[in-house]
Formats: sequence, C-alpha cells, structure tokens
Amino acid sequence: MALRNIRKYGDDVLRKKCREIDKIDDRLLTLIEDMKETMYEADGVGLAAPQVGILKRLFIVDIGEGPLVFINPEILETSGTQTDEEGCLSLPGKTEEVTRPNFVKARALNEKGEEFEIEAEELLARAILHEYDHLNGTLFIDRVNSPSQK
Repeated sequence: MALRNIRKYGDDVLRKKCREIDKIDDRLLTLIEDMKETMYEADGVGLAAPQVGILKRLFIVDIGEGPLVFINPEILETSGTQTDEEGCLSLPGKTEEVTRPNFVKARALNEKGEEFEIEAEELLARAILHEYDHLNGTLFIDRVNSPSQK
C-alpha cells in the first residue's frame, strides 16, 4: 500500500467525468487499498478516485463504521433535505454550508465484484452524495447554499 497525492482545487482532473470500471483486477484492488490509506492519513471520511488522479467511477467512504467501497455507483433514490458544513480533502481548510438530500439509496459493486444496495441517512448519505459528485466533476463548492460564497 502507498499514500497517493490528493489533487487540489484547480487541478483539471477534478472537473472531469469518470469512466466506468470494466474489471476488478489486482491493479484496481491496489488502488482501493491505497485510497483507504490515503483517506485515513488525511483524516477524511471519503475519497474518490479522481481526487488521486484516476478517472474511474470509484469512491470509498468511512464515517466510523468501517470502509465502504463503491465501484460504478448509481444513485437510485433521494429524499428529504439536510443542511450542514461540508469540506473536502481537495479543498483543504475550506468549509461551506451545503444542502443535500437527507436520504439516499444507491447501488454499486464492492471490491469483490458483488452488487449491493445501500440506504443511508444523514452523514453517510451526505458522504455518499459528496463522493458521487466527484465522479461527475462536481465539487461541494458548486452546491453551496449562497452562490456569493463560492
């Protein structure tokens, strides 16, 4: 395992749409382990592949219950709203108030290639939606409540 460099705001890779992953191989599994190590070292709750310069539809989240790996995730349903301070490892030191759905239902593959569905609320829902945004080139500052704060 190795620490990866986290790309910072202004890096073009953070604004690109990621490609689907077509196979889970040793290289991808190494990337997943590296991403976990990098996320924990940076004290984050999530990390998406583009944040380490890889344009693949992959992210991990851990809100303190163990890491969840999302390969080729899809958002199936959202509902409700929650507003809270949000930050990002690619924008160190910056936080803004962001409103997101309070509930999310998502489908993805795990690192074993097994499909799963997850229903999440509050912080876990926020983390999933934040990381999912990264796969489409969207950053949390694009979603701040007051556009004048960007």
